[in-house]
Amino acid sequence: MSKPKTFRPWLPEQAWLLPPSPIDWLPKDHLAFFLLDLIDQLDLDPIFRLYRQKDARGEKAYDPRMMVVLLLYAYCVGMPSSRKIERACYEDLPFRVLSGNQQPDHTRISEFRRRHLELLEDLFVQVLRLCQKSGLVQMGHVALDGTKVEANASIHKAMSHERMEKSEQQLRQEMRALLRKAEIIDAQEDGRYGKGKRGSELPEELQRRESRLEKIRQAKAELEAEAAAAQARRRQKQADAAATEAEQGDDDSKEKLSSRAHQKQQRADTARALALQKLQETGIDPETVGLGEAEPMAMPTRGLPSNAQGKPSPKAQRNFTDPDSHVMKCGNGYIQGYNAQAAVDSKHQVIVAIGVSNQAPDVEHLVPMLERTIASTGTMPETFIADAGYWSEANAKTCSDRGVDAYISTGRQKHGQQRAPSRGPIPKDLDAKGTMARKLRSKNGREVYARRKAIVEPVFGQTKENRGLRRFLLRGLGKVNGEWSLMSTGHNLLKLFKFSWAVT
Repeated sequence: MSKPKTFRPWLPEQAWLLPPSPIDWLPKDHLAFFLLDLIDQLDLDPIFRLYRQKDARGEKAYDPRMMVVLLLYAYCVGMPSSRKIERACYEDLPFRVLSGNQQPDHTRISEFRRRHLELLEDLFVQVLRLCQKSGLVQMGHVALDGTKVEANASIHKAMSHERMEKSEQQLRQEMRALLRKAEIIDAQEDGRYGKGKRGSELPEELQRRESRLEKIRQAKAELEAEAAAAQARRRQKQADAAATEAEQGDDDSKEKLSSRAHQKQQRADTARALALQKLQETGIDPETVGLGEAEPMAMPTRGLPSNAQGKPSPKAQRNFTDPDSHVMKCGNGYIQGYNAQAAVDSKHQVIVAIGVSNQAPDVEHLVPMLERTIASTGTMPETFIADAGYWSEANAKTCSDRGVDAYISTGRQKHGQQRAPSRGPIPKDLDAKGTMARKLRSKNGREVYARRKAIVEPVFGQTKENRGLRRFLLRGLGKVNGEWSLMSTGHNLLKLFKFSWAVT
């Protein structure tokens, strides 16, 4: 007779006389231990300095090191939600180890991230420098690309300028009709009950329409101010181009070109003054719409379509939930989102520069991303690779002036299409576009550019698909930049962790 099947003991209600340390429940090579060792190497003094400025009395705050390491681990494993982090501090062993078996509530986690978001952005450079010291960054081939990331706002919460004007007129008519109706009812009730007595339904209805009208008016004013700022930027570009043309003109045409440049500069100054006035009336910071002091590393701002007077076109839209976000085309349609940029080193796919903008086209992102790459690594990349979305003669010239060997596609290539390789030296009579196209068709150019997809595109796949970070939680361009920094820092931490674990 065979013996009955037996199993290992399972007693979930069994209490421990001396509970073992939770640290013993995780494998020694776990990411949590790597982050606990890493946190002491990061400079968190700016955060501690803010706490030292506060009154020491009152409820004790959680250790900033614990809060930072919780956020870093959360972004590494694709769990940025503060509510999920709170729940994980009760249910998930790595989170319990990192928190020292403490359970900060989601409000404190969210508030810590919001309050120190700008300081947390600095962690990206600190982790990147650790990657450099570990030999993960070579700066031989650096590839640039962008990905559209959804904003924390619905595309259906956006309204065009044309619809705003129609809705404003409709709400005005409805409010006038309701006011006339209210006057009639008031007169009837005054005759029946005496003065000072009226129903409560109509005032509430009027209040709802009035609040809707106020929101539409504010959004319309902000949209018009942003369109005026875009018009001012375009006017200034035209004036700068005319001034350059006047400087390079010959003696016969120099007077005429100088006069034209002066006129264009006057138009640009007028457009700028009008835009600044509108921005002041709506409370929008000029720097957020590209009217501050020009900085090489500043990301571009969306250019809303407008007429010659700076008024937005009928189809120009503004979102009520996240006004900084923009409607963008992606692989499966349109989303309300942002354009997240990343420059990636070829050796171990470490992100070396990041940035977010609300402008869909990529072409104006190349120069600031190149400058950010140099600033964050302290090193000049040998080659800088980008697809056709980044091509312009100005971008190619900037790379050449900075001593960077650029490989920027001059046109999109159909799937499966193979361009004939070029042989021999590049002809000197070609323009900038022809020179770049010929360079990319050379044997070396084909080999270098072919590496672009294998360098940068897997990073977006790992971020969006593997870690599930497909949408921003925060709203506003400034906060979204901070969140993209945390996402990218998490990516680099995983690279550093895997490399450190592999060599030990």
